[in-house]
Amino acid sequence: MAKALVCYYSVTHNTEKMALRIADVLRAEGLEVDLKKVEETAVDDLLRYDCLVFGSPTYYGSMAWPLKKLLDQSVKFHGKLRGRVGGAFSSSANVGGGNETTILDILSALLIHGMVVCGDFRGDHYGPVSIGKPDKRALDCCESYARTVAGLVKKLFP
Repeated sequence: MAKALVCYYSVTHNTEKMALRIADVLRAEGLEVDLKKVEETAVDDLLRYDCLVFGSPTYYGSMAWPLKKLLDQSVKFHGKLRGRVGGAFSSSANVGGGNETTILDILSALLIHGMVVCGDFRGDHYGPVSIGKPDKRALDCCESYARTVAGLVKKLFP
């Protein structure tokens, strides 16, 4: 069974609520899932998974420092995460608050690792976003995104 990590940083619990929904759907889709706060995630843990999905609030248009630190530390595995599935999601305080730039920053790191990422032609193209507390729209996007990610994982890691 393919293994996924949903790793997130959250102070207000908004990103955490998104992480919970994504993890629940990945499990429902048949993946073995670990849900971890970034503070509980060691960089060496990343090698144990076929799928890595990261979530962060938006701070000054980018990811929060604890997640950035973990991704920076992952440079020691350059090339060893190649071919695994990656994804990202974000929350921010307001519309135009930098959700997309945050997700793109996370995805850039995953792409440099050689990971496979997928977008969505509907809704949140790069990954799910929330403005403040996740509403029904944001949680529906989390669900749809998790199903898409799970489908890709199952194709690559049958």
